[in-house]
Amino acid sequence: MIGETGEQLGVMNTVEALRLAREADTDLVEVAPNADPPVCRLMDYGKFKYEQAKKEREAYKRQATVAVRQVRLRPKTGEHDIAFKTALIAKLLDEGNKVKVLVLFRGREISHPQLGKQLLDKVAAALADKASVERPTAMEGRSMNMILAAGAAKKPKPEKTEKTEKAEEVSNA
Repeated sequence: MIGETGEQLGVMNTVEALRLAREADTDLVEVAPNADPPVCRLMDYGKFKYEQAKKEREAYKRQATVAVRQVRLRPKTGEHDIAFKTALIAKLLDEGNKVKVLVLFRGREISHPQLGKQLLDKVAAALADKASVERPTAMEGRSMNMILAAGAAKKPKPEKTEKTEKAEEVSNA
């Protein structure tokens, strides 16, 4: 049994615990039913539920929603249009959105998927300082897409060789 302020009241039978709860004008709440013996607590259960709901509402308000915006391209899109769409993607990423870049194939264009891959690679390279590829290029039906997320792609650290380790030791000494 645990009291209202968190102090241990010891092991007692149910009748005595209910009597203490009535005297203190509180509720007897079972907090650990699987423990041996079960653990109960004296508390105002209505107030407890209200505070829990209030915390959940606050957490919901602070929850950030990330929208996935979509930008469509075609394999024959011109250079200027690609630059314009790349600027639009950068703006969407700055707003905190994820961007799905879609290359739509029509008719016989589907026989040249490498053109779509090159286009998506060009967009990803142009935005390398602002975005990282969250989902790499994938073909879905008559379209090819990738998803970009805000944040620059992290470059892998170069592996240390014996020469670089010796040079670091000399510079640190």
